[in-house]
Amino acid sequence: MKLASISYYPVKSTTGHEVSEADVLPWGLAGDRRYLVADEQGRTLTARVEPRLLAVVPMLDGDALTLTGPHAEPLRVAPSARLSPVTLWGSDIELTDCGDAAAAWLTSLVGRPVRLKWLDDPRRRPVDPAYGRPADRVSLADGYPLLLTSAASLARLNDWIAEDALERGAEPPAPLPMRRFRPNVVVDGVPSEPFAEDGWKRLRIGEVEFRVAKGCARCVLTTIDPDTYEKGKEPIRTLSRYRKREGKTWFGVNLIPDAPGRIAVGDRVAIL
Repeated sequence: MKLASISYYPVKSTTGHEVSEADVLPWGLAGDRRYLVADEQGRTLTARVEPRLLAVVPMLDGDALTLTGPHAEPLRVAPSARLSPVTLWGSDIELTDCGDAAAAWLTSLVGRPVRLKWLDDPRRRPVDPAYGRPADRVSLADGYPLLLTSAASLARLNDWIAEDALERGAEPPAPLPMRRFRPNVVVDGVPSEPFAEDGWKRLRIGEVEFRVAKGCARCVLTTIDPDTYEKGKEPIRTLSRYRKREGKTWFGVNLIPDAPGRIAVGDRVAIL
């Protein structure tokens, strides 16, 4: 089994970038989800509520961030020294404000007052202790440093979606792309079987070892077309039929690295 792709997302809920190699840090891939958008009350705003965030293309050049979008000229972001609390999944975390220019740029896109925030030090955000160790940390990802999916699982899911459409007398839709699920790493190849990752506990990608923290419960964000920003019913409708447990639908697994390292597309993936 091989590492088929690597992706990182500089700003939470915006466009990601596929790369050929990446540094794995204790809290996730280098550059992954160090920024987020917050509303006036300091609550994290995601594409679940504002799909237009998916139109933002954030580019990192070292520590510098540039935002590109369909509504305005590109903007180079300059974080200030001002910290303010932001609520992320029910917990407050102090983040650095990225200034009035970034706030105005994003506000003009989503149509309501928002601000861009930066996590200067990921060591301040622990992983849920129910699934991690006391020293485990995470950036601004929902809960864990990396998300892994498999090409075999997506192929099976797309088969189910097509079969269910035919049962309803509908035209089978085009297969869903993997970017609907926003993974960091995708694995492919023999001996990978659909949803085999559900049973993995530890794995090695190249020379970097990871623990599997838990499966990934999927939300409405997967139903938003990343090109048109329109909401549909898939894949949640089909996952609810075939992959529903504990009242949630599941696709992919969350990983925690044991130590820093570097991974590259084509690396061997070994289940430990």
